[in-house]
Amino acid sequence: MWTFYAILSAIFAALTAIFAKIGVKDVNSNLATAIRTVVVLLMIWGIVLVRGEIKGIHALGTRNWIFLAISGIATGLSWVFYFKALQAGPVSQVAAIDKLSLAFTIGLSLVFLGETLTWKTGVGAALIIAGTLLLAWK
Repeated sequence: MWTFYAILSAIFAALTAIFAKIGVKDVNSNLATAIRTVVVLLMIWGIVLVRGEIKGIHALGTRNWIFLAISGIATGLSWVFYFKALQAGPVSQVAAIDKLSLAFTIGLSLVFLGETLTWKTGVGAALIIAGTLLLAWK
């Protein structure tokens, strides 16, 4: 089932890039990011409340709160820089470079999570990097 959700994530990420590129035209990118963030905030809290998942908040420990907060900061910074890049560059190239996050994630998962690098993962990461360079090269 996770692959289905991952595919949906990729589809919506693609739509995000297209809609964001249109949305940031003639708008300050920080303002655009703030508006987008409020929409995401309202949407996800609506889902949590409607599904009754708010009760799980009591089970969160200090470590959960700290790392979710750090993740939120990283997400916010990612969005700020993504919107700035979208304003200045072609969406196809910005999105391609943004997808380098997968290669970075693989490397960071080795260092911080102790995950194993298989030959398939290594080759896949190398192809992602090569493809990104090819797409971003003018």
